[in-house]
Amino acid sequence: MRALTVEPGRTDSLQVSEVPEPEPRAGTLLVDGLALGVCGTDKEIARGEYGWAPPGHERLVLGHESLGRVREAPAGSDFSPGDLVVGVVRRPDPVPCGACERGEFDMCRNGQYTERGIKEIDGFGSEQWRVEPEYAVPLDPRLAEVGMLMEPTTVVAKAWEQIERVGARAWFEPRRALVTGAGPIGLLAALLGVQRGLDVHVLDQVTDGPKPDLVASLGATYHHEPALQVAERLAPDVVIEATGVGQVVFDTMAHTAAYGVVCLTGVSAPGRSIGIDAGAVNRELVLENDVVLGSVNANLRHYRQAADALAKADLDWLGRMITRRIPLSRAPEAFTTDGDDVKVVIALDT
Repeated sequence: MRALTVEPGRTDSLQVSEVPEPEPRAGTLLVDGLALGVCGTDKEIARGEYGWAPPGHERLVLGHESLGRVREAPAGSDFSPGDLVVGVVRRPDPVPCGACERGEFDMCRNGQYTERGIKEIDGFGSEQWRVEPEYAVPLDPRLAEVGMLMEPTTVVAKAWEQIERVGARAWFEPRRALVTGAGPIGLLAALLGVQRGLDVHVLDQVTDGPKPDLVASLGATYHHEPALQVAERLAPDVVIEATGVGQVVFDTMAHTAAYGVVCLTGVSAPGRSIGIDAGAVNRELVLENDVVLGSVNANLRHYRQAADALAKADLDWLGRMITRRIPLSRAPEAFTTDGDDVKVVIALDT
């Protein structure tokens, strides 16, 4: 069968390869791959900057933003042939640490976790794949065209959960949220903010293309001015930062409402320095009881939250997030950049 593979650590190794069909494993689901979302992590792996092949193998089957349809399901698994399904990316470490032992493997303390399509386990970028029922999450059948958005939605489902848990340290009734970045993570974060009934604002640099319209269609407000101006004017109760741009991070941190919560989901590139008044940042955080936290990955609870959020979302809006669909035979094209891209998807069944 065909699969999208890469040799981690080597540039220009991305290719569509012939690989063996999934080996039969008792108690697992056999899934026909439908689609695969492409994100920044996949591009880093393809550039040779990140990623680990399975032990004893040179190549890694890429892909962690999965969508498939069950072909075979073991008895008693709560799955049936034909079910729409997504595979969970991370697996707990074998020790396990205290977090993994309690099902919070997204918060692994010792770094010995593994991840499908990223770290030591083949991903979902193949015509068929297998997954354990306990690491498979069913989707509403209506999401057959957009269900590959599930994994990025888990990232923001966790971010919102963490914000609300932090807020619960005292009375917390946020009204206004600012999302910085209108890529897939930012737009999905805005979607979940709107679903919570908040006044949502989204900041990005572009002034045309699909992003402003996607934000407006949510009932949110789009901004393209400098982050400092927008944050100062809005004084948001919540910020979800999805750019990883250092100046944006600190400009928004400095201008939340009192008792503001800033959740960082964008990963910054190292090597860039900015000048900040560290004393002023410290003073602001302390005197206003502000919180800044980082959030990445997701556990099973967040996958279920994401499935519920997507099931409630407008299907047309979700479909408009997908700006290019590339057949598996031309999968490397999905790793090129188009100025109007929001989410690029590889069709595994074509």
